[in-house]
Amino acid sequence: MTPTLIIFAIFVVIPIIFAVIVSFTNWNGISPPLQSQWVGLNNYKKVLLQSGITQTDFFTALKNTTYFAMFVVPAQTIFAMVMAVVINQRRLRFKQFFRVAYYFPSITSSIAISLLFLLLYQKDGVINTFLSRITFGLWPPLVWLNDPRGLFHIILAAFGITIQTIPTWLTATKIGGVSLWAWISGPSVSLLAIMILNVWTTIGTMMLIFVAALQDVPISVYEAAAIDGASAWQTFRKITVPLLRPTLFFVITLGLIGTFQVFDQVYVMSSGGPAKTTLTIAYLVYRYGFSNSQMGIGATVAIVLFFIIFAVTMIQRRITEGKQD
Repeated sequence: MTPTLIIFAIFVVIPIIFAVIVSFTNWNGISPPLQSQWVGLNNYKKVLLQSGITQTDFFTALKNTTYFAMFVVPAQTIFAMVMAVVINQRRLRFKQFFRVAYYFPSITSSIAISLLFLLLYQKDGVINTFLSRITFGLWPPLVWLNDPRGLFHIILAAFGITIQTIPTWLTATKIGGVSLWAWISGPSVSLLAIMILNVWTTIGTMMLIFVAALQDVPISVYEAAAIDGASAWQTFRKITVPLLRPTLFFVITLGLIGTFQVFDQVYVMSSGGPAKTTLTIAYLVYRYGFSNSQMGIGATVAIVLFFIIFAVTMIQRRITEGKQD
């Protein structure tokens, strides 16, 4: 165990301790760390409490990341579970082919897939062309990665509710420098495009986890349900889902951690734009640490992100345990 523990300490424990120390300094990431000044909790005040661009950017990134997790985690979990149940059927032919085909996006380079989807999401790209044909030309071509409109705002606008018709307190009241009207905007069209890509690239991994769990379920349980006259939906709802609850917790936890740490697809496809509607917390860490030479602020955001993920995971675990009881 000693070599493993040494490697773990060098590449995990020591960097975490260093990041915590840096979050209390004004290190720029370029000069030697010992030349930086100790600023105490000043970085945390800038990020969480003090009004300014830093606080606004953080809460904007928190809003975007929250919407990203709220949409992606349920979608990838449901799709993965359904695909696993279908693939686990004993009479299904070409099982191995489907397993490899569905898992292939998960092992392909995320950067390569993001570059491919950049072409698909063009205004005259394959996606707009396909949607236009199946809707007989009624689909308006979207510039997917350059559309800052929020989905909820688009839906509200269809009912005549716009920024001109809403009460002024919705725009005047701000949380973390972000107005309430912006908080209820929903994910932007650009963020939705990245969310679709993320779901497609992650359901393969989640599916294999569910398949492994399904193979541990005794066949006799399903045979007893069939003898009792249970339908396929009743079998899935009353037997499969309860028996998969520990695996479901594991998959949701992985999904939450992955979505709150999304970076590469945002970096390649949008760089946080347009109008910061795809700015995520992980990308904000990169922007402050390496683009703005504010490594202290970047480390602070990273530490805050850790506590957010920890809190969300504990809440999700508590909910799952409550259902289990």
